Amino acid sequence: MTMPHVLRQQMCNRSSITQFLLLAFTDTRQLQLLYFWLFLGIYLAALLGNGLIITAIACDHRLHTPMYFFLLNLSVLDLGSISTTVPKAMANSLWDTRAISYAGCAAQVFLFVFLMSAEYCLLTIMAYDRYVAICKPLHYGTLLGSRACVHMAAAAWGCCFFYAVLHTANTFSIPLCKGNALDQFFCEIPQILKLSCSRSYLREAGLLAVSACSVLGCFIFIVLSYVQIFRAVLRIPSEQGRHKAFSTCLPHLVVVSLFISTGTFACMKPPSISSPSLDLVVAVLYSVVPPAVNPLIYSMRNQELKDAVWKLIMGVFLKQQTSCA
Repeated sequence: MTMPHVLRQQMCNRSSITQFLLLAFTDTRQLQLLYFWLFLGIYLAALLGNGLIITAIACDHRLHTPMYFFLLNLSVLDLGSISTTVPKAMANSLWDTRAISYAGCAAQVFLFVFLMSAEYCLLTIMAYDRYVAICKPLHYGTLLGSRACVHMAAAAWGCCFFYAVLHTANTFSIPLCKGNALDQFFCEIPQILKLSCSRSYLREAGLLAVSACSVLGCFIFIVLSYVQIFRAVLRIPSEQGRHKAFSTCLPHLVVVSLFISTGTFACMKPPSISSPSLDLVVAVLYSVVPPAVNPLIYSMRNQELKDAVWKLIMGVFLKQQTSCA
């Protein structure tokens, strides 16, 4: 078979793909419905938790500080990321189908890469916020003024938008000639690359390698920030002061640990233990669990946020009571 014929066949196969087939959670109908209700519960919990945090921060002027501004951005990203993957998985489980359109798959790849990378950048910025608050408290207002916070958040959103455009365009420019079945419940770049039978995938692999270097750089920055934070906290003379300082960092540290540990395991797990079932579980851990539990983590040890959320809930309840009367 000549090379031009192979290339023509690849392009023909690629152009014939109008949809992809996602990995089903199970082939049993009763279990499909069980997964639908389970994902619906997780999704509603994420919507409620992140929605309450966004509304509480936006409505309570006492929370108009850099820390809560970045937390509001994080909640928006969490809502977006879980809404990118879970509703389609729920619909497929409910209607007993695996299909997702070519355009829908491309949109999923773009939104997921954009939102997850922006969340990682934002977590890095939040580590800097905690570093300045504890290690340089006298310069906090100068280094993290309202304009600086907006610029940092806008830079994270903007850079990650173009990063996602580059990844998506590169991924879907690769000829796909190994069918259209993906071993994942959403469109994931590594699974799409498995459908390529040409060396074109090396471009995306190279881009992923560059991305890994950026991820490592952010990780080192977060680690160094917390080394300085812990040193500063240990120098605080009073136990109450150390406890208060550490309490402001603990939720962010837990969220960062959850985000990095699940994402790292998904990317670096040994091929010998890789299987569709394990890949599915890992994908749920890094794409579904963090957006759902982040609001709980941030509100558990934050009395200001809990008070603002409770005030918001009581305000809505009293308004309903007044309208009913």
